[in-house]
Amino acid sequence: MSSGKKTRPAKGKGRRKLGVWILGARGGLATTMMCGARAIARGLSPSTGLLTESPMFEGFDYPDLGDLVFGGHDIRKSSTREAALEIYHDSGAIDRELIDALEPDFKDFDKEVRLGAAPNAGKAILAIADEEVRQDERSLREITDSIQEAIRSFKKRKGLDRVVVVNLMSTEAPLKPGPAQRSRKALERALDQDKKRQIRPSQLYAYASAMEGCPFIHFTPSNATLADSVMECFEDQGLPYMGSDGKTGETLVKSALAPMFKYRNLRVRSWLGYNLLGDRDGVILNNPDNKSSKVLTKDSLLAGILGYPLHTHVGIDYVPSLGDMKTAWDFIHFEGFLGFRMCMQFTWQGCDSILAAPLVLDMLRLADHAATRGKKGPMKHLACFFKRPIGIQEDDLHMQWHMLERYAKEEKSSLLKNK
Repeated sequence: MSSGKKTRPAKGKGRRKLGVWILGARGGLATTMMCGARAIARGLSPSTGLLTESPMFEGFDYPDLGDLVFGGHDIRKSSTREAALEIYHDSGAIDRELIDALEPDFKDFDKEVRLGAAPNAGKAILAIADEEVRQDERSLREITDSIQEAIRSFKKRKGLDRVVVVNLMSTEAPLKPGPAQRSRKALERALDQDKKRQIRPSQLYAYASAMEGCPFIHFTPSNATLADSVMECFEDQGLPYMGSDGKTGETLVKSALAPMFKYRNLRVRSWLGYNLLGDRDGVILNNPDNKSSKVLTKDSLLAGILGYPLHTHVGIDYVPSLGDMKTAWDFIHFEGFLGFRMCMQFTWQGCDSILAAPLVLDMLRLADHAATRGKKGPMKHLACFFKRPIGIQEDDLHMQWHMLERYAKEEKSSLLKNK
């Protein structure tokens, strides 16, 4: 374990306890995020990767990492220690000494994890679910009621000031939009009539989160989660929310690199990317239906940044031996002065959960800050964290970054005025 500076205590009105309800609580990202928050809070690890620990957000009134309380749902029965050891043996991203040091935290987290539901989740996701989940015959209303009760009980039992919900579930296959995705009224009618084929599991969790007054972060590409009907629920409840599909690896590089060609008026003719990954993400994305959700978000930003159509391809292949160490190779064919054609290639190799965990922690804290300030609707200033940011059309990482910078400066100025 490396030593590092502890996070500063929350400023403003005093320390607050923020509940973090994780959908996909037994996954590698959830485990890494929880371990990282606890390790940084105890001074066992530096806060590298966390923007909310940088001077950019100095003075913001959000809880210290040590004041985050974790709970959640998952469709697999396991323990946090087992999940952490799986990461240790797979990639070594969480070392054994840290796992031993965080054992008390693991036990606390385990007490707050509930078995989830997966109606109409599709074959790929049901294949990794426990038998009890696959045999679940509860109605949609019974499921949403149980989700709400779990969040409500968690908040009361732990004495939390607020609960933020984050969707880290496996990527669902796309759902063709129907009435249940278009309006709150139609969604609630589908719930009451138990129309399971019209709804995906993530939509149930998002709806339940809105009904419990929880800000929401949608970190996956699943298209049903923050459908118009669900966003209407968050708007009605006066809540902030944001998504979709966290931008952590190859697409992050694309959104930073593509503007370079635009800025120099170099015309990109073709951009092909090949992604290799293992872990459960790889198992799920090995299914063509689930893969199509991911390909859509990864392949849609280039034309938007460059401003013209081009030949693109995104390949995603499952390589079991890679585990959580994603590898991507990109080939860019472009045209310069006198029409001369050239090419550029890059290889990206990174541990997906290590790249994603600090982003999620940052967004959880900023969602809490937004709710504390009475903000509602899509948190557009978080666009740089997503492949398909809701509410804006800007895909250029540089422009998205300036949006976040402006937000931080304006919030700092407002906070100083109100002191």
